[in-house]
Amino acid sequence: MPRGDLAPPLAPVTATLRAMFGTDDLPGLAPGLTVADEAGWSPATTLVDGTRLPEFLRAATRRWGGTPHACAALAWKSYSYWVALPVVLGWASARRVPLLDPADVLIHFEDHTQLLTMGLRGSTRVAVLPNDPLALSGLPEVRVVADETELLRVLRTSLLDAHLSPVIAAIQAEVRVGARTLLGSVASGIAHGILRAADALPGSSTRTVETLLDALDLADLVELVPGPGGEPTVQRRTCCLAFTLPSPKVCQGCCVRPA
Repeated sequence: MPRGDLAPPLAPVTATLRAMFGTDDLPGLAPGLTVADEAGWSPATTLVDGTRLPEFLRAATRRWGGTPHACAALAWKSYSYWVALPVVLGWASARRVPLLDPADVLIHFEDHTQLLTMGLRGSTRVAVLPNDPLALSGLPEVRVVADETELLRVLRTSLLDAHLSPVIAAIQAEVRVGARTLLGSVASGIAHGILRAADALPGSSTRTVETLLDALDLADLVELVPGPGGEPTVQRRTCCLAFTLPSPKVCQGCCVRPA
């Protein structure tokens, strides 16, 4: 199938993001997700290998003014939310999973209105099912997997095993913060992202959250509970440590209860 007859592989993701936020100008993501000009950007491998991680953590400390481990936890909460969002939205909207090898994920700290901006190289591979129009395209960036079970396995391997877990290990080499605390933010971010996008996604948002968290072995870190109007809301079982900041904050759904 000619490339010109196909929408961009990540079109379902960008459309869902636009429906969620009402704009393509998002605080943590490059416009349209992909980065055309990489000047000023660095691959996420520079976090994994520690090259730019101290800079990232120092920026977090300047931003929040808390202890090193609390600021690291909050930096991670932001980073993992924006990194995971295109993956889980791709799966939920169209069963298309961008494969986030750290070498294909680009970051920069140039916009000081937010901690970090993330984007993807145009060559980032996307995993799809055999019935996806991309499966017949012959595009080198398309990986066809056998079925839904395999797609979820690939999602876990790419997002958690190959990307988020190595960054967690690098953070823990710099500051003392528990993996459960950090993974709790991954689980919470995924759940919040899916619930926020619910009107733009097919099927049950609750079931989507459960399926994704089960695939990532993170289901024990959050619970979906009824909100004031009966809508599902996220209850964390770990804390992001925002309550320890000089100006304490207790997030909605935090496991820490205000006095």
